[in-house]
Amino acid sequence: MSEYNKPTNEAEFKQNFKQKKALMNKTEAHYESSRCLFCYDAPCIVACPTSIDIPLFIKQIQTGNVEGAAKTIYDANWMGNSCGIVCPTGVLCEGACVYNHQDVAPLQIGRLQNYATKTTIEKGKHLYSPGVANGKKVAVIGGGPAGLSCACELRVLGYEVDVFEAKSTPAGLNLHGVAPYKISNEEVMAEVNYLQAQLGFNIKCNSPINSKEDLSALESNYDAIFIGIGLGVTAYRNIPGEDKNGVIGAVEFIEGLRSNKDRTSVGERVVVLGGGNTAMDAASESARMGAKDVTLAYRSSKDKMGAYSFEYELAVSAGVKGCFGALPLEILGNGSVTGVRFIRENGEEFDIACDMVIKATGQAKCGTFFNEIDGLELDQHSRIKVNEETFQTTNPLYFAGGDAVNGGAEVVNAAQHGKAAAKGIDVWLKNK
Repeated sequence: MSEYNKPTNEAEFKQNFKQKKALMNKTEAHYESSRCLFCYDAPCIVACPTSIDIPLFIKQIQTGNVEGAAKTIYDANWMGNSCGIVCPTGVLCEGACVYNHQDVAPLQIGRLQNYATKTTIEKGKHLYSPGVANGKKVAVIGGGPAGLSCACELRVLGYEVDVFEAKSTPAGLNLHGVAPYKISNEEVMAEVNYLQAQLGFNIKCNSPINSKEDLSALESNYDAIFIGIGLGVTAYRNIPGEDKNGVIGAVEFIEGLRSNKDRTSVGERVVVLGGGNTAMDAASESARMGAKDVTLAYRSSKDKMGAYSFEYELAVSAGVKGCFGALPLEILGNGSVTGVRFIRENGEEFDIACDMVIKATGQAKCGTFFNEIDGLELDQHSRIKVNEETFQTTNPLYFAGGDAVNGGAEVVNAAQHGKAAAKGIDVWLKNK
């Protein structure tokens, strides 16, 4: 049973969705940074997909050079503030901290990263400027973490960059797909605006690129193109009753929640289908929106879920119940949802009553769009094939990164792809 009441205004919404990782104050940051052992062969750096020099930026915080710490972070990761908040640090940098071998709490690297970057953003301190113009232009399709990272790196290298974003606002997953108790809309956009003010890349919102004609125009007007569009809508799973009123995809639910906040409609009894991190977010959000009964139903055992254990624990702490070894057979109801019928491995069937079903069963790939690009090869899972070092595709004009390449990973992985692809574009155009 959820302990949350349905929020009736934005203030109550913010209370229900208050941030998991509060911003450190100066004193907290000073004392926490003093705990770092500044390991010579720091395992935290190895564990970070963007290889941030973590001991260096922590040393800079410790010595009062907060802006220097922010620059160390951004030099490696253009999504430095967002990643400091939304990264699963417990299984990445903090999970690799040597303190874990001594029964001592690991260093709070994510919170220190957030402290350095957010403090610098709020001061409006510019750390970068565009590189000397080289006369070449690059188009970036998709304004999410991969696309924005690519744009930032390209601007430092002297390229003119236009980012084509289908939605009315940029930032992709950070703004539309991450639970609001992890990062707020305001924090996401503050970082985007901060970077754009320094580097001057152009963001063209409400500008989807989705046809052969759109692609041909880009090919004619730009020297290279980066694809960072991520994944599509929630995939259709051919469950009978999937089209009933009250059934919604988890991605669409989370995006609507971030946009509509307290105005979001949630059922009294919710069943979430899936076992990944997105399912955990959707379940926890449903409880925080006042649903009185939220069941997370997964087809296999608990230990086979794709979600991080701490994400499941967070959902349970919000009042979510787990139901494992439950394969959905049918969504029940006459027009509108009244329940879900499941079957166990032993053949036992059972029903769970509900008035809302959230499908967190994976997102559709954008294979149809990718097929519009001549010479672009995809793997068997409709992911774009790229050179692992340069991120160049089999059509040399195109580079790609993020979910379109890895099939769905963390924001930090997308940021790393975008930065590496920009360097790949630079090398290719210089040698062309």
